[in-house]
Amino acid sequence: MPPPPDADDEGLVRRARAGDEAAFATLVRRYSPSLVRLARMYVATDALAEDVVQETWLGVLRGLERFEGRSSFRTWLFRILVNRAKTRGVREHRTVPFASLGGAGAEDDDEPSVDPTRFAENGAWASPPRRWEDDPELALESAEARRITEEAIAQLPERQRIVITLRDLEGLSSDEVRNALDLSETNQRVLLHRARTKVRQALEDWIDG
Repeated sequence: MPPPPDADDEGLVRRARAGDEAAFATLVRRYSPSLVRLARMYVATDALAEDVVQETWLGVLRGLERFEGRSSFRTWLFRILVNRAKTRGVREHRTVPFASLGGAGAEDDDEPSVDPTRFAENGAWASPPRRWEDDPELALESAEARRITEEAIAQLPERQRIVITLRDLEGLSSDEVRNALDLSETNQRVLLHRARTKVRQALEDWIDG
């Protein structure tokens, strides 16, 4: 998980704008791993993802003087990355722009968020979600659980995969994700809910053996 955004970013940005190379290098070390993971969802190879991240930092360096702080530095940074990654992805015939992957949340509008058989006729849960704390020997932070989670995320539709990665793996807030991906709050919430439901189901299936 990347460090949470805090006032430290603001200070580093001020110093970087004043020409402090060490401050800029700190920002690069802090966010590059997350940027690479996100870029990799848009392009076909790790090498292309690294190129996109390099282009992103060059864009940041050129645009730092124009950064007005109306959003957090992290939001601004991820927006630059997404724009460059989408452009490179289209160029490499890997993907289409995020907003074009179905219209206004229509990626899978007919898809139920949760298996309908888990509900009773009155709408209550017939088969409620497993409570992780009911499994004291379950180590959700184990390598196996992480592997199951990563595999489940990798199988998600692209929009869901990107949203859950940004929210749950990279720790971005709802507002940051909406701004980075140009999503409405409703669309972001639906995509995240569907993604989390599928990942949770994969973990429940693993627990049940």
